[in-house]
Amino acid sequence: MKNGIAGIVALFVLLVAIVVGYSSMFTVSETQQVLLVRLGEPVRVVTTPGLNFKVPFIDTVISIDKRILDLENPAQEVIASDQKRLVVDAFARYRIKDPLRFYQTLGSIQAANIQLTTLLNASLRRVLGEVTFINVVRDERDVLMSRIQKQLDRETASYGISVVDVRIRRADLPEQNSQAVYQRMQTERQREAAEFRAQGGQKAQEIRSRADREATVIIADANSQAEQVRGEGDGERNRLFAEAYGKDADFFAFYRSMTAYENSMKGNDTRFLLRPDSEFFRYFANPTGKPATAGSAR
Repeated sequence: MKNGIAGIVALFVLLVAIVVGYSSMFTVSETQQVLLVRLGEPVRVVTTPGLNFKVPFIDTVISIDKRILDLENPAQEVIASDQKRLVVDAFARYRIKDPLRFYQTLGSIQAANIQLTTLLNASLRRVLGEVTFINVVRDERDVLMSRIQKQLDRETASYGISVVDVRIRRADLPEQNSQAVYQRMQTERQREAAEFRAQGGQKAQEIRSRADREATVIIADANSQAEQVRGEGDGERNRLFAEAYGKDADFFAFYRSMTAYENSMKGNDTRFLLRPDSEFFRYFANPTGKPATAGSAR
């Protein structure tokens, strides 16, 4: 009987020892960091992965994620410095770098997301409200995101949180304003296009006027040179005629008459209304071109 009771007691002690031993151990994974709390008071932080020990039934193990966490922020309406309204869709990434401070100030990831959303919206309004619509949409988005990240990181340091990145997915005008802005942009582009076309037409007219003026000058110079060359040719011809006349006046007279015959008979109509004994036909009456004498007529 005594052996049976002793066996039961030993079994009970063994079970208690197993339960106490199991309760005194905890494991830290690679993606977690553990805050050990004893009767409501933080005792220590364990960040190294592996098996660790605690006081059973007294110490409480609180696991906190040490990976980079995402904060999805609802789209917010922000007013830029030029009074343009923008719908900004942004998100942030953060890491819990001080588990003890995080536990003391926020206590959970859900509470941290709520607080970070408020701070992110305030930082968006503060930074984007200092710049124009064009800077946000096109020119300085990277710089603005960096400024927001630095401001948010400073503000969350007291919560044991480090903000590693802030991104603006989209920054557009509200739907009711987009059509008016697009219409204004289209009108502006059409005005610029019309101005460019007018400038092009004016430039083309200037080029055409300059080309016409240069063509007129060139033609005038060419006509002047042609008249000069023609005058020199006529002078040379007259000189040759004079020289030929000086050498043989009868042959020169004969040549001129033959040329006159040729020029006068180029057309289809070769009829002449002249007297047969006209001076023009003297070479037909006498090969020498001299008037016929009485003896020769017989």
